[in-house]
Amino acid sequence: MKAINPATGEIVGSYAAHSRSEVEAILEAAGEAYTSWCRVDISARSESLRRVGALLRETKIEFAELMTREMGKPIVEAEAEIEKSAWVCDFYADNAAGFLAPQEVETDASKSYVRFDPIGPILAVMPWNFPFWQVLRFAAPALTAGNVCLLKHASNVPGCALAIEELFKNAGLPDGAFTTLLVGADAVADLIANPRVAAVTLTGSAAAGRAVAAQAGKHLKKTVLELGGSDPFIVFADADLQSAAEAATLARTINSGQSCIAAKRFIVESTVAAEFAAMLAEHMEALRVGDPMSRDTQVGPLAREDLVDEIDDQVQRSIAAGAHVLTGGLRLERQGFFYAPTVLGDVEPGMAVFEEETFGPVAAVIRARDSVHALELANRSHLGLGASLWTSNRAFGAEMAGQVEAGVVFVNGIVKSDPRLPFGGVKQSGYGRELSEFGIREFVNIKTVWIA
Repeated sequence: MKAINPATGEIVGSYAAHSRSEVEAILEAAGEAYTSWCRVDISARSESLRRVGALLRETKIEFAELMTREMGKPIVEAEAEIEKSAWVCDFYADNAAGFLAPQEVETDASKSYVRFDPIGPILAVMPWNFPFWQVLRFAAPALTAGNVCLLKHASNVPGCALAIEELFKNAGLPDGAFTTLLVGADAVADLIANPRVAAVTLTGSAAAGRAVAAQAGKHLKKTVLELGGSDPFIVFADADLQSAAEAATLARTINSGQSCIAAKRFIVESTVAAEFAAMLAEHMEALRVGDPMSRDTQVGPLAREDLVDEIDDQVQRSIAAGAHVLTGGLRLERQGFFYAPTVLGDVEPGMAVFEEETFGPVAAVIRARDSVHALELANRSHLGLGASLWTSNRAFGAEMAGQVEAGVVFVNGIVKSDPRLPFGGVKQSGYGRELSEFGIREFVNIKTVWIA
């Protein structure tokens, strides 16, 4: 497995994939680790996670630079990702015991209650775009609940995958409690089928989600799927346009536009659409594109060269269908995998940038006749991860939030994940929830106990 620096195209690391026998040994060790880890008191498990959080902060610079070298995240954002990963460890260290405390229920028994027991080794199939956060937000609740973790990370961030494994070892977790599997996507089906694996979670594309769900269903194993998004960013006529345009720029270009919850379809009421589009284009043009190791850089390269080809294909097909380029619309002529921050106007349903998830710094502006039409356009998608609504009337915003088909809706704010709140989607954006008390209960046996 090779890690390629997307800012230069140079190989920055080469790693030997695990053999079948090595994979088998890892799975066996995970099973053995579970038998002891699940019996460790939850307070001790929580303290282990607190040490993980402390180590993340101590090694923030090292981990952030590794992330930036392997997948091109601007260094300031990479450091923020490490801080957020430490936060989720602290959050479950503080709250896991309360979330999983037995709950008494009044029945005809002398005593009846619900308890939350771990279920075993959990396989996590994780993406490259947030290589630490995606893993830690799964691992923190899973480990504090008493499960153990098997990580099959994206093949372009093997250094990050191994660094996370070492992180847990350095924090004092037993061997086998968290292990990285350096294998390709073609090995996932066999991993799911292995009797030692109790359940599986995946963050990735809808196609990957269908494949994992089918294999897990075949073996009757629990799954949580966090899949793609084509998040609407609705600007109603009464919104503060300047604030909305500034937020839209950040929402579209976080992680250089490579985020499932990045705003992608900017649906604007027609009376303010032209003004908003001009503001957005001006802000996007002003972004500093460059070396992701520079602290001044706001937009770095895309993670792989094929992703540049893919986003440009979506842009060109949309232009051919009638969209207009307000800024950008091309690959940048420089070393590395860079695409110009782009705004397309006059986008309509049926165009590529409306119908498909765009993974890059490309904003599609769509005109809506009124608020009802804006809601209709927002829900005209097979995806339903997040949505952002902008209005000066908070009561109206809350009302519209209830009608948006998405798992996460923010009013006058950009969509983000927060350990305190459940995170996940509907429709082809997946099912199940991560984070909060809902997330930690996804991979436990919710067990009823009735005593006569």
